[in-house]
Amino acid sequence: MVRLSNIKIRITKAKDQDEERQALKSIILSELKIKEQELVDFIIFKKSVDARKKSDIYYVYTLDVKVRNEKALLKKSGKGIIPTPVLVKRSISFGTEKLHERPVIVGTGPAGLFAGLFLSRNGYKPIILERGEDVESRTRKINEFWEKGLLNTECNVQFGEGGAGTFSDGKLTTLINDERCRLVLEEFVKAGAPSDILYKNKPHIGTDLLKTTVKKIRQEIIAHGGEVRFNAKVTDIIVKNGEISELVINDTERLGCRVVILAIGHSARDTLEMLYNRGIEMKQKAFSIGLRIEHPQAFIDKAQYGDFAGYPGLGAADYKLSYHSRSGRSAYTFCMCPGGYVVAAASEKNHLVTNGMSEYKRDGRNANSALLVGVTPADFPGGHPLAGIEFQRKWERLAFELGGGNYKAPVQLTGDFLSDRSSTGWGSIEPTYKPGVVFAHLKDCLPIYVTETLKEAILDFDRKIRGFAMPDSILTGVETRSSSPVRIIRDNNFTSNINGIYPAGEGAGYAGGIMSSAVDGIKVAEKIMERFAPISGIS
Repeated sequence: MVRLSNIKIRITKAKDQDEERQALKSIILSELKIKEQELVDFIIFKKSVDARKKSDIYYVYTLDVKVRNEKALLKKSGKGIIPTPVLVKRSISFGTEKLHERPVIVGTGPAGLFAGLFLSRNGYKPIILERGEDVESRTRKINEFWEKGLLNTECNVQFGEGGAGTFSDGKLTTLINDERCRLVLEEFVKAGAPSDILYKNKPHIGTDLLKTTVKKIRQEIIAHGGEVRFNAKVTDIIVKNGEISELVINDTERLGCRVVILAIGHSARDTLEMLYNRGIEMKQKAFSIGLRIEHPQAFIDKAQYGDFAGYPGLGAADYKLSYHSRSGRSAYTFCMCPGGYVVAAASEKNHLVTNGMSEYKRDGRNANSALLVGVTPADFPGGHPLAGIEFQRKWERLAFELGGGNYKAPVQLTGDFLSDRSSTGWGSIEPTYKPGVVFAHLKDCLPIYVTETLKEAILDFDRKIRGFAMPDSILTGVETRSSSPVRIIRDNNFTSNINGIYPAGEGAGYAGGIMSSAVDGIKVAEKIMERFAPISGIS
C-alpha cells in the first residue's frame, strides 16, 4: 500500500460515511493521477479536525491506499507519497526459568488486564486477583452510591473490574510514543470497541462501551487458561530471603507465588501502606489537585466550531488548556469530558472525590473538565514516601465535611469563586453530580496556592475560550486522584527490590491513563515472558 498524508476535506463534503468515502476517493485519484480501475481499496489510518478557522473547518486524513502496479506508481510519484510503513509485531524470546506456581496479577485495571491477556495467550495461565467485583455487579454498587450515598469501600469508581478508567470518558489518548499503543487499540476493537478508535486523533470508548470491552477481555483471558477472581483483596505479602513467597488474600487465604504483577491502581492506599510496611521501596511523586468545572456543551461546541457547532460528524467539542503562573505554579485542564457528568469517585469513608465521565455518544447536556494545579513533594506533610496520600486525604476530608458529611459535593458558581462570595442559586446550568451538591466556599477545601492559581487560570482560559469564566458555570470540589502520589521503585527488569514483584501501571507511578497503563502492563508481561518459560502441567 502507499500512504497519503495531510489530505483535507471540508466538513460540508463529508456529512456521512458515504459522502466521506466518495470525497476521499476523488482526492486519491487526483493525487495519485490514476484511473478508478487502478484503485483497489483504501483505509483511513488517521483522522483529525482542523478547526483553527471557525468559518472553514476541515477533516485532515492520513490514508493507506492499495493500487494496481504499486511499484510503477511509486517510481513516478512525487513527494508526499511513500510506501505504507510496515507495523512490525513484536516477537518475544521466551525464557527458560521454570515457574512452579502460576504468575499472579493484582488488579484488573488496564495494566492488569493487558498483562493478563498477553500472559494467558502465551501459555502462562495467570491468576488475576481483584478486590472489587465484576463489571455488572460493580455498576449496581456504583449506582447505589450515586443515588443513595451508600459507599462500598471495596467496589466503587476506583475498585472493580476495569479499574478507575471504566467509569471515565474512556479516552485512549497518550503522550507516550510506543508501538504497543496500536496493539492496545486493536485489542479494544477485537473486544467490541468501535473501529474508528484505530484512526481518530482523539479516540475514546466511553463508559457504556468500556463495560462490555473489559468483560470480553476477561473472558478471553479465561479462555486461554487464565483465572480471574473477584472479591479477592491482597491484604499481606510473605517475603522469604528477599523474594516473594506468598500472598495473603482477604486476611485468611494464602496463595503461593514467585511472580506477582502489582497493578493496584492509584487509589489502593491501604495496599500501598501494607507494601511499604513489608519493605517494598517507594518514593513520593508529584501529582495535581483541583476542581471540576461544568459548562453547557452547546457553549463549548459554539466556542470551538463556530456556526458549524452540531454539524453531523463533528460530535461534541472538547478543549485542552494550560496556564503558567508567575508564582511558579501551573494549572491545566485534565480529563475533559464532552457531553459528560461529574461523578462521585470516593473510595474511603468520610472522604469526597470527584471525577469526570462520558458515554460513547457524549450526548449529555454539560461539558466538564478537571481544573488542576500541580503539587510536588515539597507541598506534602513531611518526607515519608506515603505523605502524598495524607495530603490527598486532608482535602478530601474537608470537601466531605463542606458538603455536609453525606457525600454531597461542595459547589460554587465560577463568578462567585472568582469574587470570593457565597453562591445562592443556579443560573442557566444545573450540576450533574450525584448524590447531590451543597453551595460552599471551595477555598475551604483547597490549599490557598491552588485556589489562587485556579483563579488566575480561569481568567487566562477565558481569553483563550471567550466565556470560559461565565459567571454561572459550576465548580465542584475536589479532584485529587489525577495520578498516583507514589512511585514504587523498579529496576530495568521492572522488578522491585523484592525479587518477583513487578510494579505496573498508574498505581505504581509508571503511567497516566488507560493507554499508557495498558502499554505498561504489556511491557511488564514481556519482561516476565523473557525470563520464564511458559507453564505446563500446573492447574
